[in-house]
Amino acid sequence: MKKNLSYRDKLIELAEIYKISEIQIYERNKKYLTTGQIELILKKNKVPIPTELKKNIFEIQAKKISKPIFLTGNKIGDFFSSVLNSIYKFFASIKKGIISFLASIVDSILGFFSFVAKTIINIIFGTGRAIVNFCSFVSKTTLNFLNGIYNFDIETKKVNQLVSVILISAFLFLFGVAGYFGKDTLMNFYTETFQNKKIDEKPIEEKSKNKKLVEEKKAEPKIKPKQEQAQAQPEKQKKTSAVKEFVLPNLNLKTETVLSLFNDVQYDLRKVRNEKRVKPIYFTQFPKDLDEIKDSKLKKDTFIKIVLPLVVAENEKITDDRLKLKKIKSKKITSDKEKSWLRQKLREYKVKNSDIKELEKRMDIIPISIALAQAAKESGWGTSRFALEGNAIFGQWTWTGQGIEPLDKGKHQGHKILRFPILRASVKAYKNNLNTHKGYSKFREKRYSLRQRNKPIKGISLTDTLDNYAQTGKTYTKVLEQIIDQNSLDEFENVLLSNSVIRKELNL
Repeated sequence: MKKNLSYRDKLIELAEIYKISEIQIYERNKKYLTTGQIELILKKNKVPIPTELKKNIFEIQAKKISKPIFLTGNKIGDFFSSVLNSIYKFFASIKKGIISFLASIVDSILGFFSFVAKTIINIIFGTGRAIVNFCSFVSKTTLNFLNGIYNFDIETKKVNQLVSVILISAFLFLFGVAGYFGKDTLMNFYTETFQNKKIDEKPIEEKSKNKKLVEEKKAEPKIKPKQEQAQAQPEKQKKTSAVKEFVLPNLNLKTETVLSLFNDVQYDLRKVRNEKRVKPIYFTQFPKDLDEIKDSKLKKDTFIKIVLPLVVAENEKITDDRLKLKKIKSKKITSDKEKSWLRQKLREYKVKNSDIKELEKRMDIIPISIALAQAAKESGWGTSRFALEGNAIFGQWTWTGQGIEPLDKGKHQGHKILRFPILRASVKAYKNNLNTHKGYSKFREKRYSLRQRNKPIKGISLTDTLDNYAQTGKTYTKVLEQIIDQNSLDEFENVLLSNSVIRKELNL
C-alpha cells in the first residue's frame, strides 16, 4: 500500500536521494532538524523540493480579482468628489457678488434641493456599493465554478474583463444621473457631506498578469566573477532571463489541463528539435488520466514534454560538474573549498582510492535519447502503476528502501519498485545508477572512449551496453533501439534548457 509521508519525511527522503551529507550527519548524530532547517539546507544544495501549498489557490485568485473592483469604486467616488468641489467653489465666488436679499432666497431654495439631493445620492451610491459587492461575488463564484470543472487554477483575464464591463456600465449610469439632476443641486450635498472628510489619493494598481498553472520558480542566476561585479554599473545590470523555471505542484493534474498549459507557453516538440532548446517546466508527477488519451502520438508527445526538461536539467548539472573538475585539475594548488567539493563528488559517484580518472568516467551525461527510451519502456509512457503512484519512471528495484510491491512478482523475489517523492528525484537516481553500478561498467567505458576520441555521445551508440538493465538482455537493448528510431528520439540529443548558456564540452 502507498505510504502517506509527512512533508518533513519527504524532505529527509530527498536528502537521502541527493546524498546531502550535512543532513545525514545530523541524522546519524540523532540531532533533530526542523522542517525549515531541512528546507534551507536542501535549497542551499540546489535540490528541488515539492511545493507545500499553504493557501487556497482559489481564495488568492478571488482576492486578486476583487481588489481592483474596490479600488475602481474608490476612484469613482474621488472623481465625483472633485467635481462637486469645483462646482462649490464656482458658486461660492458668484455668491459673494449677489446682494443679501437674493442670497437669502437662493439659500432657501438650495436648502430644499440639498435635502432632495442627499436622499437621491444616498440611494445612488448605496446602489453603487451594492453593484461592487455583487461584482466581487460574481468573480469569486465564476472562479470557483471554473476551477471545479478543471480542478486547477484558471486564467483570470477573462473574468476581469467581464467584471470591468459591469463596472464601466455602473460608472456611466452614475455619471448620467449626476448630469440629470444638475450640478447646483449636488453642490450643497458635497459641502455638508464630503468637505471635512480627508480623502486619501491612491493610484489604481495595474491588473495583475495572468498567473500560470504552476508556481514560478526563478531560474538559478549565473554568478559573475568579482571583477565583473565591481565594474558593472547599476544601469547596465544584466536583465533577468525572460524564460523562468516552472515547478508544477502536486495537484492531481488532468491531462486536459496539462495540454492547455503546453499550448499557453507554446511548448512544441518540433520547435525543440529544430532549435535544441526546451522550456524549464518541471512536473512533480504525471497526470493520472494520461492513459485516457486515445491518440497514441499525442500521448507519447505529452510524455516526452514532461520527462525531457527533467533529463536535460540533470545533464546540465553534470556538465557543470565536469567543467569544474577540469578547472580543478588544471590548478597546481587547490583551495579547501575545492578539495571539499572533490571529496563530495568522489563519494557521490562511489569512487574508491580518490581515483580521478575513474571519476571522469563516471561523471558524465546520460544520452537524452536513451533516457527517454528507457523511461518510456519502463513506465509504459507514463501510465504504469509505479509511475502514477510512486513517480518511478525507470522501474528501479529496491530490497531495503521505500517501494511498491509488484503484482506479478515471483515467489522467490523479494524486491520492490523504488518510489520517489517527485519525478526529478527518479531521474536523479537513474543517472546515479548508470554512473555508479558495476553492471553498467561497459556503458561507462564506451562512453569514455567516445569522449576521448571527440565523438558525439549518442544513445544509439550506447544501447548495446545496457543488456544488464533488464532480464531479457539483448532483446531489451533492441527494444530501446526500436523506440529511439520510431520516435526520432535521437533528435533531442544536445538539447539545452531555454535559460541556459551554451557549454562547450572538452576532454578532461
